[in-house]
Amino acid sequence: MSDYDLVVRNARVVSHERDEPVAADIAVRDGRIALVAPEIGAGPGTEVVDAGGRLAFPGVVDAHQHWGIYNELAEDAGSESRAGAQGGVTTALTYMRTGQYYLNKGGPYADFFPEVLAAAEGRAHIDYAFHLAPMSRGHIDEIPDLIERFGVSSFKIFMFYGSHGLHGRSADQNSFLMTPEGERYDYAHFEFVMRGIQAARERFPDLADRISLSLHCETAEIMSAYTKLVEDAGELTGLAAYHASRPPHSEGLAVSIAAYLAHETELPTINLLHLSSRKAVDAAVRMARAFPHIDFRREVTVGHLLADITTAHGLGGKVNPPLRPREDVEALWEYVLDGTVDWVVSDHACCREELKFGEPKDDVFLAKSGFGGAEYLLPGLITEGSRRGLSYGRIAALTSWNPAQRYGLGTKGAIAVGHDADFALVDPDVHWTVRAADSESAQEYTPFEGFELTAQVTDTFLRGRRILRAGKPVGEPSGRYVHRPVARP
Repeated sequence: MSDYDLVVRNARVVSHERDEPVAADIAVRDGRIALVAPEIGAGPGTEVVDAGGRLAFPGVVDAHQHWGIYNELAEDAGSESRAGAQGGVTTALTYMRTGQYYLNKGGPYADFFPEVLAAAEGRAHIDYAFHLAPMSRGHIDEIPDLIERFGVSSFKIFMFYGSHGLHGRSADQNSFLMTPEGERYDYAHFEFVMRGIQAARERFPDLADRISLSLHCETAEIMSAYTKLVEDAGELTGLAAYHASRPPHSEGLAVSIAAYLAHETELPTINLLHLSSRKAVDAAVRMARAFPHIDFRREVTVGHLLADITTAHGLGGKVNPPLRPREDVEALWEYVLDGTVDWVVSDHACCREELKFGEPKDDVFLAKSGFGGAEYLLPGLITEGSRRGLSYGRIAALTSWNPAQRYGLGTKGAIAVGHDADFALVDPDVHWTVRAADSESAQEYTPFEGFELTAQVTDTFLRGRRILRAGKPVGEPSGRYVHRPVARP
């Protein structure tokens, strides 16, 4: 008999390498996948779980979350990781920066980031890592140390922050970003960030393909002008007004600028985040043709694939970039289906109701930006994707394998020997209605309220340990910080 710690029997195992699942058992030893094969034997000390024919998806690598943006980081690491487990998420990559929100501090990352790690330690129910945003010249100098000492191999630029706040226009960006007096967060800074990351890639050649830069692509000047146009006209309200105030061509222009800067600085590893419209993805495709030596990766969120400005449940759907009209949602699905999109994420940012909505509560420009959604990532993508002909294997690539490879998570992203035993059991034939009250998130609402889904995560396993049973979190927090990049098995 075997000495496996866990055997999951009667599963249909999903892999990014094939469209359809394969009937097999999964054996786990010491937190890793030891064997995937039919009819695996189990010894007397082995835990046995009967999957009952459910799909076994690789644990979702949700490459875009925001813990600690509106709530204390320690709180979010607990509640929002439990919500993630409900969506099949076993690893969260969460964005972090200095400035207002998050820890509300400036200064060097050498001082700031240990506080981040300490706040999250022992709280999370899933594994996690952080992307960091170099907000100042000093942060650029810290990039090699962040890679070597702290295991941070991915970085971010918020292209609109130079002249626009998190929720709208802002007159004092230095105070908002907490950057040193006399420094500007602008295109020149973005260029120098790129040069700093490329210098680090050259310094660490063995890690270079897993050191990358992500960009939030919107153009502050266009957004500021259109926000004034929308407010002065007074004809639009709600999510339609917010969409019009941050138009899709603002995304397309920012993508184009980012691409040329990458070309100029010879930084080839560029991730274009949460592309929300046909114009944004079209610009990304055009830039890939113009600069074939740049390895662009294109990201879309599950929120932008599920909801539009009409179907989202109220102003809770305010997010940056905005939810779009239905024609943009359908365009994004075209790009998902034809392989243009590289991964799908949640962009999970828990914002409690009392903080989300301003006074008056129906003014979209006073509401805070962002919402949670990790708990609907795998169920939502399977529901909408399956009826459009998206294969299970492609879903596994979009949610697990592709982001794991890009972001240096060598032992994540596949149910394969040597990989971490991270996987989710999914019933693809259950109909259920999204209710915020059923989520483990601290957020009391969801823009997906009332949506009908046809797939549900029943059980989630992290390194062979069950963290979700029958849709409910179980056990104490066992998530670990992942020092990247991690070598592939």
